[in-house]
Amino acid sequence: MEPELNPDADDLPLRANTNHILVRHYVLDLTVHFERKVISGSVVLFLEPRCGVKIETEGGAQPGDGANSLKIIGSQDEDSIEDGTIGLRKPMLSMKKSFGAGEGKGDEFQAVSELGSQPATEAKNILSSNLLESTTDNDFTLVLDCCDLDVSKVEEVDITSVSALPSVVRSEKSEVSSVNPQASFIQELLSLPSSQWKHKHQLFLLCSCAAGAKDGGSLHFCQDRWSLQVRKRGSASPQEFPRVIRIFYETRPTGGSVRWTKDQDDRVCIYTAGSPINNRALFPCQEPPVAMSTWQATVRAPSECVVLMSGEEQAAPTEDRDTRFSVWNYYVTMPMPASTFTLAVGHWCQVTADLPPALETGVRERMDCVKAVKSGPGPGAADCTDTELVSGLGSPSTEVVKGSSLQTGSRDQNACSDSTFSYTSLVDEGPSINACSGTVDGSVSCSHGDYPCRFTEQSAKSQRVIPHCVFGPVSLLRKAQMGILKLLPKCLAAAHTVLGVHPFPRLDVLIVPAGFSSLGMASPHIIFLSQSVFCAGSPDSDKSGLSLCGSRMCHEIAHSWFGLVIGARDWTEEWISEGFATYLEDVIWAQAQQLSLLEMAEQSDLKALLRWRRLSDELQNSEEELQILRPNMENTGQVSESGSSTVKHGLNPDKTFMQVHYLKGYFLLKFLASQVGEQQFIEFFRLFVKKYHGQLILSQDFLRMLLIIFPNMERKGLSLSAICADWLDRPGIPKWLYERSAVWSQARLVEEVKAEVVKWILLSRSHQGKGRKRKRIEPKVNYKELTSEQLVLLLELLLDEPELRAATLCALQRTYTLQNRDAEVRHRWCELVVKHGHTQAYGDVQHFLLHDQAMGVYLYGELMVHEDAEQQALARRCLSLVQEEMDQSTRRVVEEMVL
Repeated sequence: MEPELNPDADDLPLRANTNHILVRHYVLDLTVHFERKVISGSVVLFLEPRCGVKIETEGGAQPGDGANSLKIIGSQDEDSIEDGTIGLRKPMLSMKKSFGAGEGKGDEFQAVSELGSQPATEAKNILSSNLLESTTDNDFTLVLDCCDLDVSKVEEVDITSVSALPSVVRSEKSEVSSVNPQASFIQELLSLPSSQWKHKHQLFLLCSCAAGAKDGGSLHFCQDRWSLQVRKRGSASPQEFPRVIRIFYETRPTGGSVRWTKDQDDRVCIYTAGSPINNRALFPCQEPPVAMSTWQATVRAPSECVVLMSGEEQAAPTEDRDTRFSVWNYYVTMPMPASTFTLAVGHWCQVTADLPPALETGVRERMDCVKAVKSGPGPGAADCTDTELVSGLGSPSTEVVKGSSLQTGSRDQNACSDSTFSYTSLVDEGPSINACSGTVDGSVSCSHGDYPCRFTEQSAKSQRVIPHCVFGPVSLLRKAQMGILKLLPKCLAAAHTVLGVHPFPRLDVLIVPAGFSSLGMASPHIIFLSQSVFCAGSPDSDKSGLSLCGSRMCHEIAHSWFGLVIGARDWTEEWISEGFATYLEDVIWAQAQQLSLLEMAEQSDLKALLRWRRLSDELQNSEEELQILRPNMENTGQVSESGSSTVKHGLNPDKTFMQVHYLKGYFLLKFLASQVGEQQFIEFFRLFVKKYHGQLILSQDFLRMLLIIFPNMERKGLSLSAICADWLDRPGIPKWLYERSAVWSQARLVEEVKAEVVKWILLSRSHQGKGRKRKRIEPKVNYKELTSEQLVLLLELLLDEPELRAATLCALQRTYTLQNRDAEVRHRWCELVVKHGHTQAYGDVQHFLLHDQAMGVYLYGELMVHEDAEQQALARRCLSLVQEEMDQSTRRVVEEMVL
């Protein structure tokens, strides 16, 4: 018997039995209910059993005997299973439970709907006592990852009514067709070539609209905390299980995968949070990365709303006059893990080159009303009604979104000419790849399954800037226009120069609400960006204020290649996504800025030193087991017999706020680049993308190919096992990184900062004097203009000083206008303010905690640890103002510190 998972452990369970059966396509039909804060509808799953898998029970157990578990026998697909599965931590939960036929909302449904709020043991008792109608233990169980969903019914879909069925099932399949024509039809449908993808999607849609099977169409199901389990009486194997099933369900307002909140214009919106439980609280699915699938979705939302989703074409909504809802349709043709599915619905506007002045003026007046209401009684507050707060935005929003032309970035393409720093074409001088499958003549030999691949399209190869749109709340349109819209074409063109063909045909960028838990998140066709990427001052007042916005966009754009089109086969290897994106953000951003090789090297050294300081500080203050990039070591990529697994530390709140997989992964790539040459290393990235696009990988796939292309590395003693031992399988910091950090600390840009630090320390000491002496000294100090990254380092070095005078802090703020800088600079400034109890700038701390929530967690801790009554009151006041809009995991951590 497989042991039960401990739901209170910090490992995230992936329960889907992907070794038995795979979901190949999802068809979602969803309606967004703003008044109840739920999404309701259905998802249709098109299933394909894994080859040669049979299910039986051990020991000839009788139905209801909970001492025996399901077992796989006679598997003939071991190679394919091992090729695409993810890491094993703990076996899946035993399936020995009673199953109910979920027809309507009787006792059975009541039991299921209560599970999300019940402890695991209580939920099990509810199922056992209320779901009385059972199937036998010989029946196959489909296990889907599911959490915080109320499932009302699961049914088999009768596709015999689909008119195309007879023509698709070919005559040579007559023997199979006569046994199970529906299964044969679905197999033929799944096997249609990529050239017929439109016809294929039409057939998927037709099948998803078919009625439920009349005889025994309602399937037996039950839920526990992490899964939905479905059976059909008499189906003893995956091959006998229905190929198409429909699940009716509704999300919950507090579901872990979806965030109901208010945007910066104080209007309700929803977006998929994605982490840490991915999409299992948005729809029942198979979460393991190996379960790659395509999808299409119909989403109904109020007409004044915008629906953004992972999809290959910009959706054009149609109006449903009966319901006053708009209907949005999206689809994808490239199979991807269900965790990459992204949805956002809100009252956002499209950012265009020319913004209607009345739009900003109107929302500014309404936001003043909102602030007056939040701050309590005062002049004008009583005159601002709820109706006024929400009226008037719908119409302009609709006009801007639906009436504006698609921003393709074509205006900026000429401005993005090849910079001084450019990469030699792989076609001419790329390293030999004769030991690996692939080509170096500019063509691509795809190793993935059949789908319409952009890497083989001639038109995609020359498309430096893909079509893109930017969306956000009205109150941030100006900043988005001057920041994101201005930089995005340059960043896209730079990414194309560095990495080649854009994996996706278009891109939407959305400025998400203040409670978003990070600076950004990349999904297929859509990027979420935090408002913290903007500088706090005027959007066009400081060119250096665009640095954080630009570098963060480059980071998220890099995920299109590393994280999305190439994914980690084991989610514990986050460095494959985040380390690569962190490394590439510097390269792409340097290209976007058109830096020379020298300028790029200097900027790279400064950023490396900042990241080194951050990593060394994090490793000194964290548990060793959370510092390991490959916590399962040689077991990485293994799963249980059924395909289930767990993500180690996936639910650990401490890990959520750690950056070790970003930073240590980045430094591993810096180390490898130092061994082969940085330009050659980037050229290798392009070769790697050509070989592995559309696939899932483990660390060794990347390292083995690198060692093949650059055999001199092994001659230096850099074997696969040595690299894994030093960088992936141990806590702490490798020796090379200690040595290299000493070099970075002496870089030119760093030395400039050190010289400025000395000036400020001397000024602080001079402020020990009084009166005229202070006034005479200050004007004589000439301070050098610093970049945003240099300012961050300056403030970090000043944080090491035990004492800084209030007058010095005032001068520091005045000299660099710190309150108007980007969030990285302002975060360090707030740390200085808190450390030295600089009460005059507590307003800056409050502003940061309210508007930069993704970065403010550490500051709450600093405010509380000093045991200063005024600082602690400030922390509690800020928490009370934002706790309703905070990300759930962030809120739990902050409440533990403050309350």
